[in-house]
Amino acid sequence: MEQRQLGRTGLRVSRIGLGTLTWGRDVDEHGAAELLKVFWEAGGTLVDTADVYGDGEAEYLLGRLMEGLVPRRDLVISTKAGSVPDPDRRFDCSRGHLLAALDASLARLGTDYVDVWHVHAYDPYTPLEETLQAVDVAIGSGRVRYAGVSNFCGWQLAKAATWQLAAPGARTRLASTQMEYSLLQRGVEREVLPAALDLGIGMLPSSPLGRGVLTGKYRNGTPPDSRGASEHLAPFVEPYLDDAAGRIVDAVTTAADGLAVTPLQVALAWVRDRPGVTAPIVGARTAQQLTAALSVEALSLPDEICRALDDVSAPVHRYPDHDWSTL
Repeated sequence: MEQRQLGRTGLRVSRIGLGTLTWGRDVDEHGAAELLKVFWEAGGTLVDTADVYGDGEAEYLLGRLMEGLVPRRDLVISTKAGSVPDPDRRFDCSRGHLLAALDASLARLGTDYVDVWHVHAYDPYTPLEETLQAVDVAIGSGRVRYAGVSNFCGWQLAKAATWQLAAPGARTRLASTQMEYSLLQRGVEREVLPAALDLGIGMLPSSPLGRGVLTGKYRNGTPPDSRGASEHLAPFVEPYLDDAAGRIVDAVTTAADGLAVTPLQVALAWVRDRPGVTAPIVGARTAQQLTAALSVEALSLPDEICRALDDVSAPVHRYPDHDWSTL
């Protein structure tokens, strides 16, 4: 698999990443082992997790698999901290919480460092400089090699990155931002992606297949074994089952038929090759699904297909994103 630089750093990662959101919940240890083995044998290196996935079970499973299945040195492990199970405060990015969460993640993973550590979301109750000081402490201690943020909007990302760049050598440049990005969710193109491109921050798209909808599996209803039929994931899928999404899925299917490939391959190739994107994170549930996703490695979409998909899925971005004089 082709490797790409992560932002403006020296770290190289596979241009498709493996997500572990459902590990320890919908995916057991045997299933996780199959997924990791398929990914590793295909040349994949970037594995993304978080301290809250499966209430910590995802990190625990990944740690066990690195003990006996895949060498730690062959993987680029990305994890996240900051989410908390508190309905009144969904995120705690205080220095105390983040550093304690990092220690707990390392214990579950069975490693003394993570390659990339993401602040899971912006915390309005903690000064941003305190959050970023925790990142610098983690880097300085050797427990983290590179750092990024997740689910930060445009001004939050720009503020965080500029704060870090304000004291070169003393503060750590942000390497990456992880955001939902697909043909069904192009909101990051408004401000986040332009900021990331300008600041040299690599984009790691989550849900690059539109929460599974872009595979076309929901065109004729909800399959009983799909996430859309799952009690805890149905609300996650439901927003992308409207008429507007259906028109985009129809366009992806038409493109796939014309290229003699699958809708999954078209949708994944589109987001993988967008400007600023380093590696989409694919959250496959089975080895068969992951193999299908990894088969996109040989596919590059023709320019005319890309333009057609851009047009049918184009979000409405006017003032102030476009030159005001043209409006």
